[in-house]
Amino acid sequence: MMRRLGPADYRDMPWKNGGGVTRELLKLPHPSDPARFLARLSIATVGESGPFSLFPGIERTLMLLDGAGMALTLGGAREVVLDRRYQPFVFPGEAETHCRLLGGPVRDFNLMVDRAQAEGSLEVVHLAPGETRTLAGAATVVLHVLEGRAAVAGTPLAAEEMLWLEAPGSLALRSDEGAVLAAILLSPRSLAP
Repeated sequence: MMRRLGPADYRDMPWKNGGGVTRELLKLPHPSDPARFLARLSIATVGESGPFSLFPGIERTLMLLDGAGMALTLGGAREVVLDRRYQPFVFPGEAETHCRLLGGPVRDFNLMVDRAQAEGSLEVVHLAPGETRTLAGAATVVLHVLEGRAAVAGTPLAAEEMLWLEAPGSLALRSDEGAVLAAILLSPRSLAP
């Protein structure tokens, strides 16, 4: 199965803690609990410092898209500074996390995965103009174009568009003008090494 998604398919969702709104790009249903998700992709605008919502049992990956950055304090430990674009940071969703903005609002990309059910990874793929790259498959692959234009398995994608593929083999990614993509690979926990 292959499905192409764009801004008209995304929806705005209130934060679990009531502190803001996230644009939900994709939510994969949980295999046994309809009130939960297996995996969720979103882009959030963080306008002020404050606590993150808690997501017990969820592995979170956060990546800065725009802005000066933020410093996260997890469970009272030392701060982790996220001030470079496209650098994924993984942390447990149940950790009490406080965000301190470094210089105004930021936009970030979020991957959340139920760690008991699946393993997920987020890789940033930079394609130079005219470059082709092969990406290994997984049970589920989601490609989101962050910048530029690309073609995936012959399907053209522009910035903010996404391709959701179930059980693909290896994928050929190409960009004639240059592109940056977020590649999300998901595998069921029972199949993960």
